Amino acid sequence: MNSIRSEDSSLIPSVFMTWQLIKDALLGKEQDFTRLPLKTAIFILALPMILEMMMESSFAIVDLFFVAQLGEYAIATVGLTESVIVLTYALGFGLSMAATALVSRRFGEKNYQDAGSVTFQLLLVGAIISIVLGILGWTFAADLLRLMGAEEQLIESGSNYAKIVFAGNTAILLLFLCNGAFRGAGQAHHAMRSLMIANGLNIVLDPLLIFGIGSWEGFGLDGAAIATTFGRSMGVLYQLYHLFNGKHKLKILRENIALSWETINKIIVLSLGGMGQSLIDSMSWVALTRMNAEFGSAALAGYTIAFRILIFTILPAWGLSGAAATLVGQNLGAQKTKRAELAVWLTVRYNVIFMASVTAIYLLFSKQLVSLFTSIPEIGDVAAQGLWVIALGYVFFAVGMVLTQAFNGAGDTKTPAWINAAVLLGLEVPLAYLLAFPLELGYVGIFIAIATCHSLHALVSLYFFRKGKWKLNKV
Repeated sequence: MNSIRSEDSSLIPSVFMTWQLIKDALLGKEQDFTRLPLKTAIFILALPMILEMMMESSFAIVDLFFVAQLGEYAIATVGLTESVIVLTYALGFGLSMAATALVSRRFGEKNYQDAGSVTFQLLLVGAIISIVLGILGWTFAADLLRLMGAEEQLIESGSNYAKIVFAGNTAILLLFLCNGAFRGAGQAHHAMRSLMIANGLNIVLDPLLIFGIGSWEGFGLDGAAIATTFGRSMGVLYQLYHLFNGKHKLKILRENIALSWETINKIIVLSLGGMGQSLIDSMSWVALTRMNAEFGSAALAGYTIAFRILIFTILPAWGLSGAAATLVGQNLGAQKTKRAELAVWLTVRYNVIFMASVTAIYLLFSKQLVSLFTSIPEIGDVAAQGLWVIALGYVFFAVGMVLTQAFNGAGDTKTPAWINAAVLLGLEVPLAYLLAFPLELGYVGIFIAIATCHSLHALVSLYFFRKGKWKLNKV
């Protein structure tokens, strides 16, 4: 604790210094994160990561806002397509974890040439997987919608939208993958900027391509898919430009362009753990949502609103957690194991402070926050209860998020996957069912299960983190 206190007090920024840190974070001054004061390093890494995650989540919100004006079938098409594309997100999350772990380790070793070679292998794997998925998605778009329970009229009106979105798998995967590599290199500003480009274009093009302009009527629902895919593709072009222009430490040069089966094998092994984490989390979410639907549309709407509010406070916490992943990977690569562990505890401290503050806001103002989204009393009551109950576990959530990312940054993606399987699938889903139905607590039982099991998830993660095997992981 004394070492944490000395690191924490080593940099007490003035207003000028704080502004300089913000500029460094957003403009992308390259730093040596194995030597930079940890408080400064966490801030510089976390700020662009927070903004990146907020922009990634805005794709669905922007599309839904404009598509909602096209009617029920258009909204349903977007929802069903997103439920299929979540598999691509899981693949992207896994590849992103592999990219962060491998690149951060090479950067910690100051082996920038190998970092470039690793990034090329990542691009190769991601491109092959995404092209295969794109072809399959384009070919079987209508069948996938039918498999998800779509009516024939919806399939007829929405299959082109699904085809375009599925064909854009390459852009989705490469965005995830390249951003993971940039984060591993400590260049989180590139990840942020790529999504600024993608989101900016999507926001501008969505209404133009959906509704047209002047005498041109636009493409309707298909326009939303075109806008999103084009925006993401431009974001990927921005990423590739900065990887191949040779101006940064993370770069792909001619000598990096060579096939390495050993590296590809590492990528696959690391990615499987990351994919497992995402898929298990998604399966648990689907199961809980399905249970909540049993209590009627008001309960389901309240549940949805509660989580839409919660996600915006969890995103900054994930930004801080992502900083821990980079610092762990780079410092392990530099053989600075104690500094890597110290970075985690400092990040935990800051995350706990942030989440404790949010907890107080939710406990005091849950009804006022919910009133911004709905004026229907039945829905508002459910959402307010959800905020109040789940926020009780927020301090534990803060710990669990950082430790999960610390494991991933060390290249140990399997441990968080097994913890997710045991706690979220093995305990959370059965406990939610028990509390909600046999014990007749209804939707409140589901909220209690979420708060309890995510808190337990943090404690289990803490147990395995303290065992220290992650320090010995080789990537």
